[in-house]
Amino acid sequence: MAEEIRTQSPGNIWKVLVKPGDKVKAGDVLFIMEVMKMEFPHEATADGVVTKVHLTEGQENVDGDVVAVEIE
Repeated sequence: MAEEIRTQSPGNIWKVLVKPGDKVKAGDVLFIMEVMKMEFPHEATADGVVTKVHLTEGQENVDGDVVAVEIE
């Protein structure tokens, strides 16, 4: 079953640490957002392989809760 990792609030995408095809384990940091000058890492919730990355470094995320990374 595919896992969708979502952004949790509006902010800027500071660093993307994975790409499609990367194997990840639960707890691995996938990307880091900057919100109000603070960094918030977003982690994989399950083991799997990254199938899609929907964001790029420097991208402004104004909507908040959007799909950022998909893992199968």
